[in-house]
Parts: sequence; C-alpha cells; structure tokens
Amino acid sequence: MLSSTGFDLWADGYDRSVGLSDENGSYPFAGYRAMMNALYQRVLAQGGRDVLDIGFGTGVLTSRLYEQGRRIHGQDFSARMIELAQAKMPDAQLYQGDFSKGLVPELRTLLPLLKADGCLFIGDVAFRTRGELEACRNAASSEWDEDEIYFVYDELRPHFPALTFEPFSHCTALLTLRK
Repeated sequence: MLSSTGFDLWADGYDRSVGLSDENGSYPFAGYRAMMNALYQRVLAQGGRDVLDIGFGTGVLTSRLYEQGRRIHGQDFSARMIELAQAKMPDAQLYQGDFSKGLVPELRTLLPLLKADGCLFIGDVAFRTRGELEACRNAASSEWDEDEIYFVYDELRPHFPALTFEPFSHCTALLTLRK
C-alpha cells in the first residue's frame, strides 16, 4: 500500500493514471468514470447539502458537488491531494488523516447528522465475491496491490443486509447503504 508520501508523489499524475486505466478497461480503475458519474447523480438526488467524502483524492467528484452548492467535508491520506482539491474548493473543510485509523476529530461530529433517509455511498474498487477478487488478482498479476484492502460485497452483506451492489466493471462498483 502506498504511504502518504507515495500518494503525494502520485498526486499530480493521479487523474491521468485513473483515466488511462479506465479507458483501457484495466485494473484498478476500469469503469471508474461511469461509477463516479452515477455516484454524482445519486448524491444530487438525495437533496442533502452536506457531503462527507473519505478518500476524495484530487477532488474530481467532490468539486462537481461543490459547484452544485454542496458543503464538502473530507479526509484524505495525502497532503498533496488535499492541496489540489482545496484549490478547486476553497471553502471545503478538508483534513489529512489515515482512514484505517478512523476519522479525524473534526469529522467525527458529522456522522450523527446522517438523516433517516440518508445514504452511505462507497464507490471504489470492489467485488461481488471473493472469487471475483481472486480472478482480478490473477489477471492483474504484478500490477495487483497486495497491501490494499478491497470491498467484497458478499462478505459485507451479512453485517449490512440493506447493502446493495452495482458493478461498473470487473473491478469497480458502487455500494449503497440506506439509513
């Protein structure tokens, strides 16, 4: 897994890397643009004003929501990614932190604000089954990131029965959980 320094170094070329992988239909970002567009439309349809984005990267999605009047709160691993995103969204509340260690204190107070009809959206590298993950790992070969942790829908569903899974490629999906 890349450290925050690794993501800082990747930040300036990140959007290009994502775009190339998506265009080529290759791991890890095949279907990413379509998934992000669907996520954007669903967030707008919710009608809420506040958006909490964990792992917003360079702000490609959140800046579009920001332009639509949403208040953006976010946490990312990389100081450079935050710098690039903040330039697109000067009034956004963006914080650096490793999500594997939880939310930064400034964002913890936002979680109870999820309304009764609110949604948690996870748009990322994700698989329906462990078998699909293993098939992707085998196909990706040396490109596979052994340190990364990916979502597996079948393993999450017993804990979150209302969770839905919408694939956008062999390695990208949108998971939705309604409160």
